[in-house]
Amino acid sequence: MDAVLKAAGLKKYYGKGEALVKALDGVDLEIERGKFTAIIGTSGSGKSTLLNMLGGLDTPTEGSIRIGNTELAKLTSEEATVFRRKQIGFIFQGFNLIPALNAWENVELPLIYQGVPASKRADRVEAALERVGLAERAGHKPTEMSGGQQQRVSIARAIATQPPIIMADEPTGALDSRSAKLLLDRFEALNREGRATILMVTHDAFTASYCRRILFLQDGAVLTQLERGGQSRRAFFQQIIGVVTRLGGDQSDVL
Repeated sequence: MDAVLKAAGLKKYYGKGEALVKALDGVDLEIERGKFTAIIGTSGSGKSTLLNMLGGLDTPTEGSIRIGNTELAKLTSEEATVFRRKQIGFIFQGFNLIPALNAWENVELPLIYQGVPASKRADRVEAALERVGLAERAGHKPTEMSGGQQQRVSIARAIATQPPIIMADEPTGALDSRSAKLLLDRFEALNREGRATILMVTHDAFTASYCRRILFLQDGAVLTQLERGGQSRRAFFQQIIGVVTRLGGDQSDVL
């Protein structure tokens, strides 16, 4: 299976001398097309920093990041902005919806930025909202929806642009357990039925157990990884907990 994203020798340092902080310290990874992958780690492990690097939201101190045939480091700031709009669908913990716009308008906005014709925009928005089960809420504004529904709108917004890769940063962090499970079911369906490539950062073992592959990040480096294979999600969850324990992590940080 081919890789949609490759990172090599990725480092991100802050400060100098005794104040030097190595947020990322030599990360190499590949994200396979059509796979649901998680980066899991405790607070301070560097996982959100890594996602920001991979998504072109920040620049590394050293190393290279390639999405498709594009090397992110070679892009100007303006080129990087245009590239992100077309190539990456972002989903954030805080939803990042525009309060004054309804669900339909929030999903449509990135398509307008892309210059997609109005007739095609309508089809894409409708299909995206139907995919996340919110077609009937298209006219509602964020304040008229639950947290889980708002996050599903953010998923619809991310997939409407039909990007090669979707990146999600702690997408269940602001949700109750029921809403989180419904959201993860949507992710799993997107990956299984639509072959969406999803890269998700999380500190939570239950959330990670929905993925097909997991990279364990600690102190800014990838220590090991797991593949789910044909085992059940419950069995995969137990395997994740086993790795966390062997790595010396506090299970309370990832449960």
